[in-house]
Amino acid sequence: MSMDEDLERVLWTAEEIAARIAEVAKQISDDFRRVKSPIVVVGVATGAFLFLADLVRQITLPVAVDFIRAESYGSGTRSNGAPVITFDVKLDISGKHIILVEDIVDTGNTLLCLIAHLKSKGAQSVSVCTLLDKQARRTVHFELFGEGKFYSGFECPDYFVVGYGLDFAELYRNLPYIGVLKPEKYR
Repeated sequence: MSMDEDLERVLWTAEEIAARIAEVAKQISDDFRRVKSPIVVVGVATGAFLFLADLVRQITLPVAVDFIRAESYGSGTRSNGAPVITFDVKLDISGKHIILVEDIVDTGNTLLCLIAHLKSKGAQSVSVCTLLDKQARRTVHFELFGEGKFYSGFECPDYFVVGYGLDFAELYRNLPYIGVLKPEKYR
C-alpha cells in the first residue's frame, strides 16, 4: 500500500519546501546577525522535527537546539483548544532569544500557551517560525514579545494536510512533500 494513494493532491513538493526553507533561514540569519549570544531554536515536537532539522542546517549563525511538546490534538483532526505542555525544554533559556519552530499554526492556542510559558522561563524574546500558517483556522491572537518576529514558510489553505512532519494519527510524517489527505482517511 502506498501512502501517496491516500492523498487528494500535493500542495508543496520537496523541492518547493527546500527552496522556501532556504529563504526563511536566510531571513532569520540576517535578522539575528547582531545578537551576541547564540539563539535558541526550540522545536515543537513531534511535527516540527523535519522542518527544524532542515532549517537549522541553513541558518548561518550559532544556534542551540531544544524541544518542547504541547499536545492538543490526540489522534483527531481538530485541536481541543486546551494545549498541555507534556515535555519541557532542558536548556536554561533565561535571557536568550528564542525561535519557536512549529510545523503548522492554525487556531493559535498552542502558540499562545508556549509563548507565555517561554516568557515565564525568562526568555528575552520569542520569535515564531512555522512551516505552514493556516490563518483560516485562527481563533486567538498571540503576541510575540521582546523583539520577536513571525516567520512563515507557506500560507496553508483550509485542508487537512500531511507530510514533511505533519501527521494523522502519527502516520504520513515521512512523506517528503505536503499534501491534502483524502477525507475518508480521517473520518
